Amino acid sequence: MKTMIFALVSAAWAAPAGGIPRSGIIDMMLGAGAVVKLVLLILLFLSIACWAIIFLKHRVLKRASNESSRFLNLFWNSKNLATVYRESKKMEDSHLAEIFRVGYMELGRLTKASDGEKAENPNDSEVKMMWIDNMERALRSAVNGEVQRLEKALTLLATTGNSAPFIGLFGTVWGIMVAFQGIGLKGSATLAVVAPGISEALIATAAGLAAAIPAVIAYNHFTNKVRNLETEMVNFANDFLNIVKRDLVRRSSQTSSSGQVTAGSGQSED
Repeated sequence: MKTMIFALVSAAWAAPAGGIPRSGIIDMMLGAGAVVKLVLLILLFLSIACWAIIFLKHRVLKRASNESSRFLNLFWNSKNLATVYRESKKMEDSHLAEIFRVGYMELGRLTKASDGEKAENPNDSEVKMMWIDNMERALRSAVNGEVQRLEKALTLLATTGNSAPFIGLFGTVWGIMVAFQGIGLKGSATLAVVAPGISEALIATAAGLAAAIPAVIAYNHFTNKVRNLETEMVNFANDFLNIVKRDLVRRSSQTSSSGQVTAGSGQSED
């Protein structure tokens, strides 16, 4: 399909403008001037690029959603975070798995870094606050990184949707200018003279709209999809952070209970 389109465009550059019968849309494209042909080439490139992005982005988002569903099932049904971490490495396309991996590794670093501080002051609440703050920053950064990854290449869709109609309009205006110039040189303004040039010029506007409409629709669809996935990531990050907070509370209560038992034992001996 692409080879046939490029062959037609290549033929348009080589074919003389004056010797082509104007019997169809392709004939009008082939008979257009050099500037209009250049506009059509630009629009053709943008259209092919947009369709490639549409198919690839659809595949990426579908795979991310499927793997994230599997990861959520694993996460909520597993009692061991280390097991979840090992299994999550197999889900490279899952945005939720990536957020979990970032949070889990940050939790491990905090555990190692705070061991010495806990030994000196096991009841220090500042250590626990540091854990929560660092976890929040790590998870927030992971969410932002995944959003940027999922939004990658959507800019071209937005650019095409905004600029393609104006690029096509430029080709139309230029073609009409050339058509009126030809009218002036021939000294005739009959319909048979005016219509071919104007119809050739309007092809550029039609091509611009043909490139822009799918790009705008796809951009809005994918942007809405990424926003939904971002909400899912934020909710999961909050759930993961709540699990860490509950674990800290449990550890703190166990430490307090141990301290009370030790103190009570000392009083009994006195």
